[in-house]
Amino acid sequence: MSMNFRLPSALLAAGALAFTAAACGDDEETTTSTPGAAAKSDSGDKPKPAAQIDSLSGRTTKVTLDEGFVEALTSLKVTPGPVGDATISKAGVATFPITGGNVTYYSPDSGVMPYVQGLINHDNAGLSLEAGGKKVELENFDVDPGKSVLTGDVSVDGEEAVADAPLFFLDGRTLQPLRTNADGSKAVLEGTTVKLKQEAADLLNMTFGIDALKEGLVIGTAKITVDTGA
Repeated sequence: MSMNFRLPSALLAAGALAFTAAACGDDEETTTSTPGAAAKSDSGDKPKPAAQIDSLSGRTTKVTLDEGFVEALTSLKVTPGPVGDATISKAGVATFPITGGNVTYYSPDSGVMPYVQGLINHDNAGLSLEAGGKKVELENFDVDPGKSVLTGDVSVDGEEAVADAPLFFLDGRTLQPLRTNADGSKAVLEGTTVKLKQEAADLLNMTFGIDALKEGLVIGTAKITVDTGA
């Protein structure tokens, strides 16, 4: 991982990710951290980033599937499953490895909008939905922090239907404070609410011949863990 910041800034960058994605990490002992203001550039025209990760790697993104979402799938006789390197536990937690990307984070009071910029990749991992002899696969997730959206490739019965389709809206208003482990090598954020986008709802309804899936349906709660490079 290539970085150009000190540890506190790395934690700020991790904090920015909470507005972007479903997320995860292990349950090591953590402490709370709060971001500070961004420094001004030498020219004074634009604040410097509080943090910048030029090459993001590891760890994983997890989404605890919402009970209402699971019940909705059950009533529609739709079966979810993992795709590629993803997993779904018996407890209903979907895990997607982070495979790359980059993040630049400005302090929220810096005046830079959007103050979280970049892209977070989850290649060769996703979620499948199967019903009535049809199988839809959503995979290769990309999280865009600035737009609070997760996009992915969609295939139906093994044939590509849509590439880079907007799938989920990432609502960061429910985000909890940033936590770090004792040595500062890991940052954990959780609480982001993952919701279905209209485009995804329309595609799934059309594929399965239903009209029950609506924009804003809560998919689950996200938790993300990243390595800080400490």
